[in-house]
Amino acid sequence: MKKHSDERNKFFIVITTIHDPTSAIKKFSTFSNYNIIVVGDLKTPSNWQHSHVVFFPTNKQNNIDYKIIKKLPYNHYSRKMIGYLYSIQSGAQIIVDTDDDNIPKNNWGFPKFEGPFEITDQNLGFINIYKYFSNMHIWPRGLPLDKITKPKNFSTNLKKKYSFIGVWQGLADGDPDVDAIYRLTNNTSCYFDEIGPIVLGKGTISPFNSQNTAFRKELFPLLYLPAYVTFRFTDILRGLVAQPIMWTKGYHLGFTKATVVQERNAHEFIKDFESEIPCYLYPYKIIDIVSRSIKSEYSIEDNMYQAYEALYKSGIVKKEEIELLTLWLEDISRYGKP
Repeated sequence: MKKHSDERNKFFIVITTIHDPTSAIKKFSTFSNYNIIVVGDLKTPSNWQHSHVVFFPTNKQNNIDYKIIKKLPYNHYSRKMIGYLYSIQSGAQIIVDTDDDNIPKNNWGFPKFEGPFEITDQNLGFINIYKYFSNMHIWPRGLPLDKITKPKNFSTNLKKKYSFIGVWQGLADGDPDVDAIYRLTNNTSCYFDEIGPIVLGKGTISPFNSQNTAFRKELFPLLYLPAYVTFRFTDILRGLVAQPIMWTKGYHLGFTKATVVQERNAHEFIKDFESEIPCYLYPYKIIDIVSRSIKSEYSIEDNMYQAYEALYKSGIVKKEEIELLTLWLEDISRYGKP
């Protein structure tokens, strides 16, 4: 995404890390048109620093006037929300979510957030979006398991339509975001096809992650990362909650070709599997609960609260999640409600 230098203050990339500056962070830090925000955790090296990066070590996080800090657990990916709030407070128009093991390609970027795009039919339910970009037997983390062997029938009736995109999900080559079942049974590297973007019609659903993902300002409240769920579920749950809420405001989820190469940090696949169990059990239930609890006349913030309250009553999230979400929405109101 090429922008003029005077627009730098509008575009932010947020990363969390427990490692010394990685190749990905080093390359992102050379992007003169983006502000790079890195959030540390307890395991992050105490001497962490890198040029052209705003870094938040844990010993400084408690001094920031964000209400969420009272409830944010340590050693959890959700501490990334400190970086989101800093970006929002700094006037961000676009926030890009990525990880410290996603190395941007030279063509890294995202399409425009509105315009004519190929769009699927509505109300197809869950689809395996990876099948649009690859002929491999591969699927994204969070896809319901009964969908992984279904044929690619969602791309036979694509139409070009002017659409408003709320979130762009960029793919990752090399070691893309798949679940532990794929890694334990196959684990073949994947390099996706270089084809144009695709947008999902209302009622057509795909998991999306936090690895190469851009949010527009109007939807910044939906950046909320559930903090009292497992590590491998947090961004998947966020994406499942977000999609029905996006539809109430006329926004769509879009997918674009791989613009990063993931050189994945070390994982134990069985532990990943254990952490992903909610991803396998609850996707249909989450979409149903959220869809029934929101209304088009509500604000995004009110719909988020209603959605998570319903998820709490259904036993999918804990009471602490509602408490943290409340603080997040208060911070959004204070520092940058669109």
